[in-house]
Amino acid sequence: MRIALDAMGGDRAPEVTVQGALLAAREGVEVLLVGDEVRLGELLKRQGASLPIHHAPDYIPMEEHATEVRKRRESSIMVAMDLLKRGEVGAVVSMGHTGATMAAALFTLGRVKGVERPALLVEFPSQRGRTFLLDGGANADCRPSFLVQFAAMGLAYAQASGVPDPKVGLLSIGEEEGKGNALVLETYPLLKQALGERFFGNVEGRDVFLGTTEVVVTDGFTGNVVLKLAEGEAKVLLGWIKEALTASPLARLGALLAKGALRRVKDRLDPSQYGAMPLLGVEGAVFIGHGSADALAVKNALLRAKGLVEAGLLQRVRQALTALHV
Repeated sequence: MRIALDAMGGDRAPEVTVQGALLAAREGVEVLLVGDEVRLGELLKRQGASLPIHHAPDYIPMEEHATEVRKRRESSIMVAMDLLKRGEVGAVVSMGHTGATMAAALFTLGRVKGVERPALLVEFPSQRGRTFLLDGGANADCRPSFLVQFAAMGLAYAQASGVPDPKVGLLSIGEEEGKGNALVLETYPLLKQALGERFFGNVEGRDVFLGTTEVVVTDGFTGNVVLKLAEGEAKVLLGWIKEALTASPLARLGALLAKGALRRVKDRLDPSQYGAMPLLGVEGAVFIGHGSADALAVKNALLRAKGLVEAGLLQRVRQALTALHV
């Protein structure tokens, strides 16, 4: 199974995307680079390596408006989506323009039956393993029915990721059923009806990292704020730790002794370890990463895409939506 990589997408593309693709290829991922074949070929030649390339003469810059994608059928992201639509690849990975990637997926692939809006799933480390939150930013304004669909897709993703009996929490300002804004109050009974015992109830912000539930649903505006807050806090926290461990000779000695443990903590907090976010609800496996992604993030995004396609993610999403009791 080949994974199409939008090799022109990202702040440091195509250099970083090619490096990440080569790393993934060494770990058994069959990668197809989509982009300018001359430029990509030159980069591969410098590395003394080879990967298949599907030529795309155009690409969508990060500063361009997402709606431009419909007019740019020869852009790398649109060409990659066409390959997925035709079944020539099993998934598409892009570290480029998030809005353009979403628009290309919707325009080319369409939505899964029963989905009103696709959602971005974000993965966080937690005390109990991992927490999957959606929507991570695809839909700033949501209806209660959207959140019910997000919950079903989140459950499907959790199960495809190896979680045997995931539960869903509704993000709110209190755990009591009567707390929350209008969206939360309207969504709560719908989730209770649709999911039964799989619905835990309301969860608060701290529960995302405590791992109270494996899946957390919210609107895309709130979800993106949670994501950016978590990333910022992790960066500041690691900076504080580094500052404290280099403040004196004794502290530096302690840091040397604890180097392995500190590295494990850093890896758990590093977004590049998670690679990319899946866009759930479109008729195909699409993964979107950070524009600032490094080669490690690109590699991990490709590995994740391969694993989840092999686990039947899209089929699980379809089944979960069909099984909703609404």
